Amino acid sequence: MTTGNEAPAFGGIFEPPASPLVRGEGVAAWRRIADEIEADIATQRLAPGTQLPTEAQLSARFGVNRHTVRRALAALAERGLLRANQGRGTFVENRPLSYPIGPRTRFSENILREHLEPGGEFLGAEEIPATPLVARALSVAAASPVLAVRSRRFADATPVSCGVMYMPLPRFAAFVDTYRSHLAVTPALAACGVADYRRLETRISARTATGEEAAHLNLAPGRLVITATGVDVCVDGVPILLAQTAFAADRVELVVSSDDQR
Repeated sequence: MTTGNEAPAFGGIFEPPASPLVRGEGVAAWRRIADEIEADIATQRLAPGTQLPTEAQLSARFGVNRHTVRRALAALAERGLLRANQGRGTFVENRPLSYPIGPRTRFSENILREHLEPGGEFLGAEEIPATPLVARALSVAAASPVLAVRSRRFADATPVSCGVMYMPLPRFAAFVDTYRSHLAVTPALAACGVADYRRLETRISARTATGEEAAHLNLAPGRLVITATGVDVCVDGVPILLAQTAFAADRVELVVSSDDQR
């Protein structure tokens, strides 16, 4: 997964046109622009991770206004071919990364295994009363206090997941400070006395991203996310963490594994 800040020196949309886009053939201008960009993606003239020219440059390239270019880019983003990173530009989507889900699921290890750089962002934490679902997963009484920690995770600066983790209180009161510093679950749990843990179960589904998820993952409205609801237990089998995670469906391929060494 690359960020590709410079446009490669090949044809397609990077090649100055001999004449503006030809109109009058019954196909909307924005659709013809989208088709040309899609063709460049399909033939690898635009490789995964490549940054597209700016809207102004594409407008000049095709001889149309920026609104027409914006509509073409939006159509391709809705289909999962492009992603827009706020303040950075528009990029060709990377091929999905392989993300194992198994007894020892660790985000950073999974991303490093793909030769990518893991990252994270702490989005906030609060104490809340346990809902029936959270209480059942953590084997605590309904409405008892639990810690809810929200975050999003990256691979090579591209957001791949976001979600919330729930842990019983007061046992995990020290989790937040360590997690905010390390942006990793394992050292944060260690700060709370959990030396090792494993995944008890993971339930996987799919749905349309919420507005908040779409914003966190830089997804076009209406895109799908893969949801994974996982329960982790410590070595004595006591539930310690419930994680509800939304993965960008176009960027991640979940691989269910039974390998205890993962």
